[in-house]
Order: sequence, then C-alpha cells, then structure tokens
Amino acid sequence: MKKAGKYLGRFLIGVLILALVAASAGLFYFKSYLPNTVAKKSFPQIDGEIQLTGLNTPVDIYRDAMGIPHIYATTAHDLFFAQGYVHAQDRFWQMDSWRHIGSGELSKMFGSAQVETDAFLRTLGWRKTAEAEWENLDSESRAILQAYTDGVNAYLKDHKDTALSLEYAVLGLLSPAYEIEPWTPIHSLTWGKAMAWDLRGNMGEEIERAVLLKTFTPEQMAQLFPAYPEDHPVIVNEMPVKEQASKLPSDSEPIAFDYSQLQLDTVNHNASLLDPVLGPWNDGIGSNSWAVSGALTDTGMPYLANDPHLGIQMPSIWYQVGLHCVEKSDECPFEVTGFSFAGVPGVVIGHNDKIAWGFTNVGPDVMDLYIEKVNPENPNQYEVNGEWVDFETYEEIIEIVGDEPVTITVKKTRHGPVISELYGPLMNEGNPDDAEFVPFKDRAGVDLPDQYVIALQWTALTPSTPFEAIWGFNKAQNWDEFREAARGFHVPAQNLIYADVEGNIGYQMPGDIPIRKNGDGTLPVPGWTDDYEWTGFIPFEELPYAFNPEEGYIVTANNRCQPWDYPYLITKDWDYGFRANRIVEMIESAPGKIDKAYIQQMHGDSFDSNAEIFVPLLLGMDFKFAKETEAIAFDTLQNWDYQDRIDSTAAAVFNAFWRAFVQNTFNDEMPEERYFPDGGSRWNEIMRQMVKNPNDPFWDDKSTLDVTETMPDIITKSFSDGIVELEGIFGKDVKQWKWGEMHAATFRNSTLGESGVSLIEDLLNRGPFPTGGGDSIVNATGWSIRDGYETNWLPSMRMVVDFNDLNASLTVHTTGQSGHAYHPHYDDMAPLWANVEYYPMWWDQESIINDAEGYLKLVP
Repeated sequence: MKKAGKYLGRFLIGVLILALVAASAGLFYFKSYLPNTVAKKSFPQIDGEIQLTGLNTPVDIYRDAMGIPHIYATTAHDLFFAQGYVHAQDRFWQMDSWRHIGSGELSKMFGSAQVETDAFLRTLGWRKTAEAEWENLDSESRAILQAYTDGVNAYLKDHKDTALSLEYAVLGLLSPAYEIEPWTPIHSLTWGKAMAWDLRGNMGEEIERAVLLKTFTPEQMAQLFPAYPEDHPVIVNEMPVKEQASKLPSDSEPIAFDYSQLQLDTVNHNASLLDPVLGPWNDGIGSNSWAVSGALTDTGMPYLANDPHLGIQMPSIWYQVGLHCVEKSDECPFEVTGFSFAGVPGVVIGHNDKIAWGFTNVGPDVMDLYIEKVNPENPNQYEVNGEWVDFETYEEIIEIVGDEPVTITVKKTRHGPVISELYGPLMNEGNPDDAEFVPFKDRAGVDLPDQYVIALQWTALTPSTPFEAIWGFNKAQNWDEFREAARGFHVPAQNLIYADVEGNIGYQMPGDIPIRKNGDGTLPVPGWTDDYEWTGFIPFEELPYAFNPEEGYIVTANNRCQPWDYPYLITKDWDYGFRANRIVEMIESAPGKIDKAYIQQMHGDSFDSNAEIFVPLLLGMDFKFAKETEAIAFDTLQNWDYQDRIDSTAAAVFNAFWRAFVQNTFNDEMPEERYFPDGGSRWNEIMRQMVKNPNDPFWDDKSTLDVTETMPDIITKSFSDGIVELEGIFGKDVKQWKWGEMHAATFRNSTLGESGVSLIEDLLNRGPFPTGGGDSIVNATGWSIRDGYETNWLPSMRMVVDFNDLNASLTVHTTGQSGHAYHPHYDDMAPLWANVEYYPMWWDQESIINDAEGYLKLVP
C-alpha cells in the first residue's frame, strides 16, 4: 500500500506553485496556520458524551494510552456502528482515498491526471464485483456492514472538510469542487479487491517470463526462475489427501508460443498504474507468522506471533481496536481485539476470548493471462473453439473533479477483462505496422494471431468477500469453527496460523486455487480453445492444513506450504524460504523454553543469509586495496555475526557490496532496465546456486568484449564499487557508515506524501527513522537493488499473543493510531516499531480502564 505520489504530483505542483508557494503568505499558511490551527480541528473527541441518531443503546469507548479504542456495546449493531464512528474519527481521509481507489474514482478526488488509472480500475471492475457481492451476502453480514456504514455517516453528518482531516485543506486548494459523499457498504467491500491486488501473486512473473524468453534459453530461464529449494522448510510436512491421479502439470509440457514477439508492454504499463496507489509488487511482501505449542514454551501454553509485511505508508494500514459485547450471546457474539482496516468492520488479525489467528500471504497462482484471437474483419469479436463470438462490452463514465467526464468502453471475454487496451495519454502511441507486431510460428506449432488482445482471468473478479470469513474468525470458539469460517475465505489466499486457550496450534490454507486442464500458469496461454481452461478448484478439504503437528510448532513465511508429494499445483513462484528457514532454526535452537522475550528477539532478528555465504568468500580473497577506506571497510567484516543491525558498519559494507554484486552480474544480461534485478528471495536463491560454479556464463560481463570474467572478478569489482557508493553517501570516515542510516524508513502520506511539493510533504510525512533488517531477513524491511536502500516495505505490525494470559499479549504497528497530522498519536509508535519494541495489547477491561486516556459515551 503505497502512494499516489508521482501521478498526483503532475497535478499538484503547477497548481500549488501558482496559487500559494509564490505568494508571500504561502509559507505562513503551510508552516504555521495549517499545523497550529487547522490540524487541531480534526482531532477527535475522546471524552464526554455524544448523542447519535441510529444508535439503539449506549456504547462505552475507552481510549488507552496509545490512543487505541476499546468499544463496549450491548448489541452487535451498536458495536459495529461505534466502530464505523471511531474509524471516521481517526482515519477518514485514509478511508476516503481508499474508497476512491477501490471504485476507480481517483479522478473524482484528484483530477484528470488520474483518468488512466481509473480506466484500468474500471476495466478490472472491482466496484461491479463488490456490488454483486453485496447482493449475495447473508442477512447477518449485511447487517454488520450497514451498521458500520451508519456509524461512519453519523460522524460525517456533523463533520465536514478540515474537521475530518488536515488533508482536506490541501485538497481544497487543488480540487475546490470536490464534495465528500456518504459512506456505503460497497465502499467497504471494494477494499477486499484492493488487498487482493496488493497480494496478487505471480502476474508480474508471468509477464517477466514471457519477455525474458525473447533473450534467454530454457536452461537459462530455469536458472533465473529456480525451483523452491529442497533444503528449506515447507509449512505442512504431511497431510492426508484422497487417492487420485496427480493434478500437477508435466515438466515436459511444450511452451504454448515462441514468446519472442508477444506484446506485453501495454499490460505491464496498465498494471503499473496501480503501483503509486497500492504499491508495486515485490516478492518480499508477504509476512511471518509462527505458533509454538506449550510443550516448547515457558508457560506451558502456546504463543502466536505475526508480522505482516506490506508497503510503507502514513498512516499505518492497520487500525487497532477492541470490540466487546457487554454480554456475549447468540445475538451479540463478539469479544475480540486486534487489527482492522479503516473502512471495514471487524478485526482482521487478532484474538478473541478463545482463539487467536494471524495471516501471511500464500501467493498462489490465481491469475492467468489469455491471448484472445480477434476477428480481423470484425474487431468486436474474438474466437472461441473455432467460432467468432462478441466481446462483452459496457461503458464506464469517469467523473473528473472540475472537468468534463470521460467515457471509456470496457471489453471482456469469457476469461475476464481485456487489459491490453491503452488508455489516456498513451492511447495513440505505438504503430501496428512495426516489426514488433509481426506474427510468428511457435515451438509447439501454434500461430500467434495476427490480431489479438490479452484478457485476465483472476479469482478476485468472481464475487466473494474475505470479510465474511473474517467475521467468522471473530466469533469462532475452536479449531472446527475457525476452519469452517476459513472455508469462505476465497481470495486473497492467506496462510492462516491458529492457536487457542485449550493449548492447540493449527494451520489452514484457504482460497480458490484453480486446477488447469494444461499449463502451469507461468506464461500467457491461448484463449481461443479450451486447452488451457480452469477445470475447477482444489477442494477445501484437500488444501494444506495442520493441527498440533508433532514438531510442536508451525512456521509460515510465504514459503512453500504443501508437502513435497502434494498432488495439486498451487504456484511455482514461492518466496524461497530464507525467512522460514531462519525462524525454524531459531525455534529449534532456542536456549531453553521459549518466552516472549525470545519471540521479540526473533521478530528483531536481522541475520543475513547472503552474508553467511559471501562474506567468507570475500575474506578468503587476496584483495589489492586501492585506498585506505577499502582496507578499513574490509576489516569490519572480520568476526561480523551477519546481523544487519541499525548501528552496524559491517552490514552497510556488505549490503553496498551485495547491491553492486547483483547489478554487476545481471544488469548486462537483461533486455531492458525494467527487468534489472531488484532483490528479494529469488535473486538470493539464484546467487546461492551460482556460487557453486565460479565459471557460470552469467558471471561474464558482456560489456568487456576482450575478457571473460569469473566470479572472483565480479566479487572484486563489486566490493570496490560498494565502497565508492558508501563514500558518496557518508564520506570517507568508515566509522560513520551505519546500515540503519542508509536503510532508514520514511513514512509518507499515502496520497499527498510524494506530491513533489515539500511544503505539503513536510506537513504529512514523518521520518527518517533508522531501520535494521532487510530483504529475506526475519526483520523484513525491504529495499531496492534498483532504486536504493531506503525501506520500501516492512513489518506493518508485530503481535505476540500469550495464551497463558491474554492480557499480557504484546503488539506494535508502524506509525500511530491516529491519521491526523500533529496529533500526539500520529507517529508515537514509529520509534517503538523501529527498535522492535512493544506496548500492551490490553484485554481485561480493568487494565483498559486503568490505562485509559479518554472515555467517550455514545448515546441514542
């Protein structure tokens, strides 16, 4: 979840400079008036009494010392009504921008620069899918959403513009015609689609494979996309599966096309339109979780730990909340605390009075690209099994604040929306007569059509919402009820970790995972026959699960989940298991019984498995140092424990080397810059395998025509290049080279934080905060080999549930509970997060009241 920055910047910079910055009053307005006067208008009332229409009985809301609301209500309606109210109190700007993303209505808020993004969002059809989901919901789910919606609107009734959030003061300058609309249940449901895109799986790899096949041989492709390593752990080691023929695709299946001229630039471009608003896909985005049984703990009861990894943003993606029915009953069954999404009722991750659960992303292959053959005599038709059929089409009207609306036509095939159409300023670029568009004969004897489009089949575009399952988790009292709720969790498929007050631990993978007639989902396939159709989904009963495994623990970290003999394909694009391997290693090598302090140590573990392999190689080489800084830096690697800590000079030296090492090895091989390595577990595994062959052809630098480099040559050059880069960042005093400083986390407002206007950015952004950890490390703070070391995704929260005493559970999330700039709880969690520290995750009402900084009563 990132930011709408660069695209919004096109609109913001010119308007703002003309309107304010050049004026003498501009600095005063942004530096004094907005932070000191306007910002405080949006701070929520947290004490006293508020009378609200739509509430049936009084509701008590206690805000603890971190600003977290704990809501006590008599009825489920009033509980979710109050949740909607407090979400709007603290995070309405975030909610407002999220609903415009989910509905493809960014232009309605930010102007014409967003038309192209909206066009792609409308093509995907998230809002239409959400509308269909609303029609299919049962009465209880509808009641939850409607009560929540009514609570949001009760707040909007009495609060407008800057009384809702400081950002509306800036938006009023940029989009003065913008009007805030009432909340609807559809707005909540669209966020499930946005999360499914954010955790979407392997569409990027599918495109990348097709493009790289133009350059590399199948053997090289196997090297660049290695199989999941057999020496790294899987989540479920064994499970019963019905006797049947394997549903796994054959490794010898022919490639559907010679992909050398398949045009994917437009698909790539359209998918990238969502990067500024939802964050680019990265194989590190996923999460860690583990549950440890009482046999291994100091209390004799389980611990459950979770830290979901998502893009860095401001405010936090999570909103922590407690939801308590004063008396639990069938009519009011909720007694739960944890992390919610502002804009959605319920608790996504957390615990109730009996069970706890956490999420990590599975990353299954649930998106396939189909090449659809277009009728050369009628572009409104495409081929299905030898017959021409009409595209399904409909018009979408994109409203633009302060401008005339734009109408687009969306095309769909039997597989899904056509995503290869060009929109906006790129619509007229490209020439169909270019040689790139010439059709060709493929290796399997199938012609790429003269005219074609590319359609997306994706499970998230079939109506289903994960929130019904989540509300089921909120109520579940045991493993069976939890699994039954998980049955309704269709997309995005998550590794569900579980523990309960009876001492059980468990794991369930849910989700709609397609079974393919042919193919393995790694490349685009022909859409004009039934040869590559989805024939069904893996039955829920046969999805991977575990309950009280004999190991006494369960670890999930986006690694392969199924046993090695599992008969179904889930994906070929797993995280490669470096984090999972380290977590298992720490559990199995614990110095004694595992306690919360040890789990905190695990959360903060910054062991760099790349360093474990390559530092000994570096130290074993006979370097001829060209300057003193190289010798001093080299010496810091002696006796280093391979921990990428905040204050580590050795970590700074190694990561600068690593960045140069990967670039020097592969950038010269890639067909274009967008496919330069960006880091992550796949590249770690590629390098881990290549180290076994110092003469691998990939080590050779293609730009030096008269020399054939080997691994030692690239190591030597990369170490020197890394030192030059560090000198440019810090200067020549090696003692000042600190990993945490170059890898710092800056939390940027998720819409206006990269506007390109410093006066706006200074209002809303916070940081930098020195940060440890890194890619494929348990303390998973991502950075980009292409773009630099700044933290770009991270553990968005950390949670430790203690089943010996739920009131002793611990947690933290990234920035603060409040979404209001200059509020005390806007960024008070950020230093705790950066230092892997926690605050109490209060459960007992007495503790909540004793720690309360505010007590608000809502009355009918």
